[in-house]
Amino acid sequence: MGYTRIGEKLVSREKIMRMVEKVLDRRSSGLSQQDVADELGLDRSFISRLETLGELRKGGKIALIGFPIGNKAEVAGIAEDFGVDHIYLLTEAERWALIREKSGADLLNEIMGLLTALRSFDTVILIGSDMRIKLAEALVDKQIIPMYIGDSPIREDKYIDPDELRLLLQGLRG
Repeated sequence: MGYTRIGEKLVSREKIMRMVEKVLDRRSSGLSQQDVADELGLDRSFISRLETLGELRKGGKIALIGFPIGNKAEVAGIAEDFGVDHIYLLTEAERWALIREKSGADLLNEIMGLLTALRSFDTVILIGSDMRIKLAEALVDKQIIPMYIGDSPIREDKYIDPDELRLLLQGLRG
């Protein structure tokens, strides 16, 4: 079942996983490695190695925003593989559906909510038209990395080069 014999020891995989969950929960709540180590009776170096083992990306929080994206699933998959923290991609059809389905007030609230959320990220990758990129740079006081896909207005889905996105995300990895 969930046990492994190692020499004279019987090891519980479930107990190990519970401890890993405790470590990650406490670290993500803001406690230092040393505080978690002291609380759980572990070595600080163990916590450091555990984090390194599971690390996808170093550095600040990254958001990826873009529309209209023709290869949305592919772009989202690449972003997920690189551990991007927030992904908001729309096709042209989804963008228009969003506009049609919401009242003016609801749409404004959604846009304001998105802008507020973007302020919590260190870097925002924005895939969009010249106008959208300029607007975002003016409204979001974080590092905006533009991926220009055309002059506004754009009325059809645009293909995003997966290799270009990978190179960008690799560069942000540090």
